[in-house]
Amino acid sequence: MPADIADPASAWPAPAWTAPAWPAPARPAPDWEASAAAWIREQGEAGDYGRRCVLDAPMLGRIARLSVADALDVGCGEGRFCRMLRARGIRAVGIDPTEALLRRARALDPGGDYRHGRAEALDVPPASFDLVVSYLSLIDIDGLAPAVAGMAAALRPGGTLLIANLNPFFTAGMPQGWQQAGPGEPRFHLDHYLEERAYQAEWRGIRIRNWHRPLSTYMRLLLGNGLELRHFDEPAPVCGARDGLVDGPVDGPVDGQAGGDPARAERYRRVPWFHLMEWRRPAAAPSDIEPSGATPVAPPP
Repeated sequence: MPADIADPASAWPAPAWTAPAWPAPARPAPDWEASAAAWIREQGEAGDYGRRCVLDAPMLGRIARLSVADALDVGCGEGRFCRMLRARGIRAVGIDPTEALLRRARALDPGGDYRHGRAEALDVPPASFDLVVSYLSLIDIDGLAPAVAGMAAALRPGGTLLIANLNPFFTAGMPQGWQQAGPGEPRFHLDHYLEERAYQAEWRGIRIRNWHRPLSTYMRLLLGNGLELRHFDEPAPVCGARDGLVDGPVDGPVDGQAGGDPARAERYRRVPWFHLMEWRRPAAAPSDIEPSGATPVAPPP
């Protein structure tokens, strides 16, 4: 049995969830402020396995293809991706509702622009960014519809919304996740896919609330705000040795070992955690974009 299946604390996201079955029993609401110190320890300055070995390279690769002067990172947390953008000459604004994470972001990047705010009520001028990033933040957002509308509105015509998110078939398996139901290999439990719901996740002192939503929910909202899908990917692990930890983002295999620890990479390939989407706001006048959440309908000729 791979070590990260036998020991839930050895991988992220950990399968050691709080509830034994769906629906989850009532518990006190998870608290990002209370989890901030554990989150900062978990991420360090370079990020966890999922970011360093799966998402960083394709996210940065898509951005490298764009012409970006300024970017908005919605749910920036401790500012890691903002620092990466700034290192590439992009003016970055980070927004997050958790003060403890913002303090960490400012401490690590005193020259950065980190602001307190919520995705559901973005306080930025419309059409003011070439790039809006949601790097594993959609799953944390209660009010998804106003958040997506605000992100779309913040884009200049021709601008890009770049999203990294948990795969809905992965979140549909929570809180049970991987289970040893009998003899043989563990299997990943998936159920109630079409039912949107919040679930509580706990690992290494972090206790937060995530949302499961079917892919159709995201697609309806993004299309309904006039955005065009330009790229979709489910990236595989690509990282160095030492259990997938290398110094900084990678653009390909490092040290001859793709995905770091082979057992961890193989488990990821069985049930991939993440997908990446790149959406573009059409290069049209802002008045031509429907902000209502309904798919725009072309006027009659």
